Amino acid sequence: MGEEMYGKHEKEKEGELYALLHISPQASDEEIRKAYRQWAQVYHPDKYQSLQMKDIATENFQKIREAYEILSDAHKRQIYDIYGMEGLTSGLELGPRLKTPEEIREEFERVKQRREEEKFAAHVRPSGSFLANLSLPQLLNGYSLIKGMAMASEVQSHVSKKDTIVLSGNLAVTGESGGGAATAMLRHQASSVSSIEIVASAGLRSLVGFQTSRHLSLHSTGTLGLSVSLKDGSLNLSNTWTRQLSEVSSGNIQLVLGTDPTIAVGWQRKEEKNSAAGELKFGPTIFGASGHYTHHFSPKSHGRIGGRIGSSNFWLKIQFWVIGNCSTALEFEVGGGRRISDYSTLRMFCTLGVQGIFWRIELHRGSQKLIVPVLLSRALNPFVATAALIFPSSLYAFLKVCIIKPYYHRREERKTLEKRKMTLAQVLEGKAAAENAQTLLHNVSMRKKDKQAARGGLVITEAIYGNLKGHRKSVEEPVLDIENELPPPTLDVTIPLNFLVDDSGQLKLHEGIKKSGIMGFCDPCPGEPKQLKVSYSYQGHEYEVVVDDYSGLEIPQENHRRSGAFS
Repeated sequence: MGEEMYGKHEKEKEGELYALLHISPQASDEEIRKAYRQWAQVYHPDKYQSLQMKDIATENFQKIREAYEILSDAHKRQIYDIYGMEGLTSGLELGPRLKTPEEIREEFERVKQRREEEKFAAHVRPSGSFLANLSLPQLLNGYSLIKGMAMASEVQSHVSKKDTIVLSGNLAVTGESGGGAATAMLRHQASSVSSIEIVASAGLRSLVGFQTSRHLSLHSTGTLGLSVSLKDGSLNLSNTWTRQLSEVSSGNIQLVLGTDPTIAVGWQRKEEKNSAAGELKFGPTIFGASGHYTHHFSPKSHGRIGGRIGSSNFWLKIQFWVIGNCSTALEFEVGGGRRISDYSTLRMFCTLGVQGIFWRIELHRGSQKLIVPVLLSRALNPFVATAALIFPSSLYAFLKVCIIKPYYHRREERKTLEKRKMTLAQVLEGKAAAENAQTLLHNVSMRKKDKQAARGGLVITEAIYGNLKGHRKSVEEPVLDIENELPPPTLDVTIPLNFLVDDSGQLKLHEGIKKSGIMGFCDPCPGEPKQLKVSYSYQGHEYEVVVDDYSGLEIPQENHRRSGAFS
């Protein structure tokens, strides 16, 4: 959840200037001036006689003044709202010719693109896959467990901003036969709406080909391809039309003319947590339909079901895996996958069909794939089918509870501990600055608190900001001695919140602004999910609320009341 929050609020992380002045991103010029005057009264250095207090006030006053200078300038504020401080320091021209957000965005992208052009030109992307085809019945009959192997590799290289070279090759061995092919392709971006590809392949399928794609409209694309076999001179012509049906769905029609003509109609739909696809293909020697549905249970795990049915006189393939020459195909597939690291995903599927019962295990790491199909039974045996479906899920549940979850929990604890050690100096500096800011707020904060308490108004009794889960763990379960040497991943912010209570007895924190930017706050645990926990009293009752880092907060609220709590 924390990582999603950081991704979702990539722009809001720069909202610190609004937090410093305690105003909304939609604040008017008059509200900005009013907020600046209020904070200037607190932090102006001339108010303090002590040299130490004067230095603290000067440091905080400079922050307030910088925030005011940017937000009170309509042009600078426009840039800041779009790209944050990066936009103000990246070389954007602040002349009069940049007047609208669109112009500012274009200028920023131009500067950014110029910096990345050299890196882009030298960009190379390799990818590959390795397949090991296993057969359990073959092993039980006294033969080798490995039925066949295949591998494929591809390298893409940008030779210029418009030209890309792709080199690929594959090898496959099944029993005593095998083969391979090598392919080279040049892709040229002719314009912003069209591209051209030239392909040459040598091996089992020696051919040369040409393909061009063009955006026919805002929502549709057409592709035309022509290939010539170098073995028999046969021609194959293909046409594909793709159209965006809605924001989350698209459809396509493909017509292939040649030695094996076919027509295929496809449909895809992709939403945040669900995706589905289906295809219907038919021709003189083939008729078939396939479809699948995928549901993402979380950012790390997903489940999938699919099916295929049809008849043909050619080799039926699943991924890279040739399973047999058949006239009828009927299959049902169920499985899922889980992201096991930042770059790796493990998947497992069970397939039941007229060809038998199979497992397929896949490991995806970056752009590399390891695929292991396992034939469990050539016959559709109910007992084997039940075991094939139940055993993987049962094994996964056992491993997850007893091994995987404890391992990742310990690993995350170690990573968090290492991260806290690396950011220790930053955190100590931030906490020191926050404590200094709170020192200047203390007297006014206490007067406001006493005034509210005298009339039964809003009094913040305790406020904690940071990684609340880590805070509870460090208090309740101190495991490592080294942890006790690190500051807790939280900060007491009772003083600044009491200061922010207005005369009417209300407190409002604006939505979409990271709370570490508020005066008297800091980031006590960089890179970790943060929350704000506030306990307060109002009219003789006790209240408590917890909000996420970017969520707004308005108190008092009746739904915050602790059940059965009275003063």
